[in-house]
Amino acid sequence: MSRGLILGIESSCDETAAAVVERGARTLSSVVASQIATHLRYGGVVPELASREHLRAIVPVVRAALAEARVTLADLDAIAVTSGPGLAGALLVGITYAKALAFAQGLPLVAVNHLEGHIHAVLLQDRSLPDGHRSEADQAALALVVSGGHTHLYLAQPTAGTWHYSLIGRTLDDAAGEAYDKVAKLLGLGYPGGPWIDALARFGNPHAVPFAFAQIKTKAHLGGKAPRTKAARTAPIANLDPHFLFSFSGIKTAVLRYVELNRLRDEAAARVPRMLAAGRPPQTKEAALALCPQTTLDLIASFQHAVVGDLMKKTFAAAESLDAERILVTGGVAANRELRERFTAEASRRGLQIAFPTLALSTDNAAMIAAAAWPRFAAGEFAPADLTADPSLALGLHPKP
Repeated sequence: MSRGLILGIESSCDETAAAVVERGARTLSSVVASQIATHLRYGGVVPELASREHLRAIVPVVRAALAEARVTLADLDAIAVTSGPGLAGALLVGITYAKALAFAQGLPLVAVNHLEGHIHAVLLQDRSLPDGHRSEADQAALALVVSGGHTHLYLAQPTAGTWHYSLIGRTLDDAAGEAYDKVAKLLGLGYPGGPWIDALARFGNPHAVPFAFAQIKTKAHLGGKAPRTKAARTAPIANLDPHFLFSFSGIKTAVLRYVELNRLRDEAAARVPRMLAAGRPPQTKEAALALCPQTTLDLIASFQHAVVGDLMKKTFAAAESLDAERILVTGGVAANRELRERFTAEASRRGLQIAFPTLALSTDNAAMIAAAAWPRFAAGEFAPADLTADPSLALGLHPKP
């Protein structure tokens, strides 16, 4: 009898990952090669460098995943790979290698949407628990996928053994994690920005700077079509409720104006060598003040409080509108301490179930790709021989107007 072993491969952005997962529930191995050191000096991911690093890492990472799982290629039942969205060159490294392995071993290849993988990161964690400790892992849920490249709301529903997704809300411009990275760079903090801002926010006053988000309105002259922004052009918003749309470019600009008005640019520039010397975010108030004055700590705390508040407001409004009883919060920003605390408290107040992935499964990994591939493998949904990268791959159908 087949063990249902799937080798997952993920290379959509700046982490090369491979994992072996059994029947979408039991993780036998998960190996991730991070490129943070490569991109740190640039304050963000450089696509060409990311592709080069994937080429260097893909073979040893896959070998390490197989060795950690104590299996060989001959033991596998399928290979799964991220086909999009993501950086074209980065995706092609993983896809090309996965196709070569599948062809050489005579194994089926399963293409997985990166966003679906993030949703299954939460489901994987739940399925791995003993039967008596599992929640409703295969119950319909409202999923917030929030990361450096994505901020989307989906209604995820299991149907006949597979999962179907309806897009409920999304960002029109920057993703929440992207705003974190850009604000961190503006303030002279480390990359990726999320962990630095989350760590420093604890020592500031979250109400010091009154950031606010305006209600997004459909532009009459666009006739329901998406505005010409990098995030919105690939997913029209005509059928989406404006109350569930996000926009984070405005708060990023508001932080810039605050920095300029309060003459914090020179102070931010002077912080860079201290940040590099520190190596990691400070864990005490004294260490934080040695890195940033209280004014900057208050700005950071206010920024995070506003972003998490906007994510909460629209996610719980969508849950109420859809009568959703369960919420999944996933993606890199789901590792944020304040986000987890405030979402958990609000869900408890409303009597809703809420689940997050482990910290290791919040950021990009291949275990979530192998887990998402299992229902598709069981249903015989295999990738065609001409599978290629789709950097703008969308997930889910739009709800009917």
